[in-house]
Amino acid sequence: MAMYIEILVIHSHLFQVTDEMLSLPKSPLIAIGLLEALAAASGMAAGVSLFFAGDCDAFMSFLVWQLVLSYIFLGRRYRFNQLFGCFLVAVGVIITVASGSGTGSLMEAGIFWSILMIISFLLQAADTVLKETIFLDAAQRLKGGTVDLFVINSYGSAYQAAFICVLLPFLSNLWGIPFGQLPNYLKDGAACFLNVGAMSNRCNGAPLLPILFVIVNMGFNISLLHLLKISSAVVSCLASTISVPISVYFFTLPLPYLGIASSLPPGFVAGTIVLVVGLLIYIWRPSNSSSNPLCELAIKQDHALLMFLYTTVLMLGDTKQTTLEQRELGEIIVVYEQYLLQENEGKAAFDVSNFRYETVA
Repeated sequence: MAMYIEILVIHSHLFQVTDEMLSLPKSPLIAIGLLEALAAASGMAAGVSLFFAGDCDAFMSFLVWQLVLSYIFLGRRYRFNQLFGCFLVAVGVIITVASGSGTGSLMEAGIFWSILMIISFLLQAADTVLKETIFLDAAQRLKGGTVDLFVINSYGSAYQAAFICVLLPFLSNLWGIPFGQLPNYLKDGAACFLNVGAMSNRCNGAPLLPILFVIVNMGFNISLLHLLKISSAVVSCLASTISVPISVYFFTLPLPYLGIASSLPPGFVAGTIVLVVGLLIYIWRPSNSSSNPLCELAIKQDHALLMFLYTTVLMLGDTKQTTLEQRELGEIIVVYEQYLLQENEGKAAFDVSNFRYETVA
């Protein structure tokens, strides 16, 4: 959190963060902090009992929650190949990791911990969809501009830390730690992080490894948030699944502090192939829809149709569109303006701001 805020301050001095960005409504950011705090707490508590296999079984619910929430709150509609691609990605993750785990399925862990993990994924999905909503809303409030990533990260992390502190009495019991013993756990944790005192013999690699983890984790989170900003929550989630086979493979290497390298799970190759195929199927478009249908219509030499498309773009420009949709709409404008320039023999395109849908209906 502190590093996010420091970067935000630097961006402010570099004029990359404006007063308009900082004055955006804070209630969605507070909601992000609450969702992230509850998701982290419930996920850690359930993860202790579920182990790897059950965790991966529950991961499928994460994609399902994202698809459902984006359908409800963002009005997204998904093609069959996109839904099938998401299904294959989830199956690939499960095969890649769970094939190497002997125990720890959802059924073995018990209904309570299984439901708690699924709820954790629901909260994470709601968090990402809410962030996407904030980016879309900011584009409207900033009149086409975009909000700096570190505005979202800094405020979200600060509110998350605040909610974690408020919920500590409840969370400590959920984690199996009596609240009265919590200060001792925090003290030992700090000593372990700094590798001092009695904990120095039990925390090999500290503080280097924890600091490296923080740096890598920050880079990973910033990358995913940037991808979410330019695409969607579902795409960001799908891209993050690539880290699963990469992480599994790295644990098989003779790296320092890992001890004896583990072997690849039996289903590693098959799971990775299924995962990658799912990603390819998700991004695939049929040949008859490789380009925006409106763009295809726009290149037809029909002046009335072109005027209808152009005015439609003007009206849609005032609604919440995804970055991809905005880019496709922008392509229509470019095609139409080029057509007008050709029609006017290189002269400037005439002003169409006075035209309305009714004039060409």
